[in-house]
Amino acid sequence: MPLTHDFRETVRERAKRDPAFREALFQEAMQALLQGDVDYGRSALRTYINATIGFERLSKAIDRPQKSLMRMFGPGGNPTAENLMAVISALQEKTGVRLEIRAVADAA
Repeated sequence: MPLTHDFRETVRERAKRDPAFREALFQEAMQALLQGDVDYGRSALRTYINATIGFERLSKAIDRPQKSLMRMFGPGGNPTAENLMAVISALQEKTGVRLEIRAVADAA
């Protein structure tokens, strides 16, 4: 189900004024992707893009067509690893939210 304009605007406004919210959006998207929930991770990343720099600015940052990026992160999208890494890198640079990855052993 597509997000309504009002919801997207609400998320965008909160992301503008709340750095912790921006961080949580990005973290949630990346965590879902790393845990194999690709559909949700892609959707969450789309929400983060819309809430922060938008697809037009992202398109310019990584020199990929805006419509192509929107399809990649839409329902049924399938970004290549190269495109996904380019997007993540650009988002970190443009939003100032940096990923930190650390390994944690499961308790056996």
